[in-house]
Amino acid sequence: MRELVAAVRRGDAEAVTSLLESGADPDTLAEGLPVLCLAVAAYDTDVADALLQAGADPLRPLPDGSTPLTRAVDGGSHLLTHALATGRKPLTAPARADMLARARRWAEAGAETELRRITGLTGPIERIRVEDGEIGWWCEQLTLGPVTVRDEHRAVLTSMEALYGIRTPFDELAARALAHPDRSHVVWCDVVFTLGRRIDEETWQRSRDLLDHPDRTHRLLAADLLLSLILGDVVKGRQPFWERGRELVPWAEQEEDPQVLAVLLHAMTHDSAPEIEAVGLSCLTHPDPTVRALVPETVHRPESLTTVLALAHDEDPGVREAVCHWLAHHRGPEPEVGDALVSLTHDEQQVIRIGAVSGLAVRDDPRCVEAGHRIGPVAEELRDDERLHDVWRYQRRREEADGG
Repeated sequence: MRELVAAVRRGDAEAVTSLLESGADPDTLAEGLPVLCLAVAAYDTDVADALLQAGADPLRPLPDGSTPLTRAVDGGSHLLTHALATGRKPLTAPARADMLARARRWAEAGAETELRRITGLTGPIERIRVEDGEIGWWCEQLTLGPVTVRDEHRAVLTSMEALYGIRTPFDELAARALAHPDRSHVVWCDVVFTLGRRIDEETWQRSRDLLDHPDRTHRLLAADLLLSLILGDVVKGRQPFWERGRELVPWAEQEEDPQVLAVLLHAMTHDSAPEIEAVGLSCLTHPDPTVRALVPETVHRPESLTTVLALAHDEDPGVREAVCHWLAHHRGPEPEVGDALVSLTHDEQQVIRIGAVSGLAVRDDPRCVEAGHRIGPVAEELRDDERLHDVWRYQRRREEADGG
């Protein structure tokens, strides 16, 4: 059906779904290949999902001996591989084994090496950064001659091993993440997610021991893993390490790398041990704003409130926004909190003014009404912010309390 092929080519998942519901064949061919291959080549997970839900065959043999699934693996598509492997049609044991072996070959050789091998070309590789705005991670896309791949193969292997209950050794998974030393890279994220879901003492200890490594990237991975373990599995309600952030204090006290320190502080904020607050307060004048922004989350004693309020006037807007968020959720009766929020309603950043006004309204502080006028015309990207309605909600509460 031409309409289905056209919809797949333009990436219109809604139209694809509608055509499939009207009876279009999910295995429709386009130039001798099922349209699922078009979605795989375009890294279009939404369209692929629609085709798979309608019954498209991820294991359909293609003229060159490949299948849509093996093409997804070779292309380095983490999400597509998972979609094709977990669709309506379960994979056979041989298909699973082949998928894992193929992903391992790419992961061990590296995307560039394997790309040169399969193309036989030696020229320069075109590289572009591809970002997922919804999830927040990124990968690198490599093109050599007619072949394009993404460097997500280690994530493909990691997620598929976890899916099939294979407990890959800690060191091997850590090495995969360290091959992409960026907290936002899809491979790093997938390794942290996988190890973080183990929630066992062995993984905690191995992660904590990694904090002693002389290389800051290893320590950053350790901090990320410990944060993930502390957060636990929210869906299943398993958070056995929630109050063990205090164990990280000795490493936080001596950590000099600001990014590692920031992640450690983030992990520690879920524990209310007094020694964690001491570490946080020692960072009040830290040169890195990301570290300063986390200080309020470490504070639990009322007597430390005045010290934190100083950050409401920090030169960095990110720090001021973090303080504003913390103050807006602080439920203590201290009048200094309301005064600080009023001050923040004059901030040059509109998102901070919105947060401050909301905080006043939630605290039932009548000053929120006048302060609300200081928000000004709301920027397009902030118009759906629910906090914009908090003054109205405050006024309704007052009316009801007065019998109106």
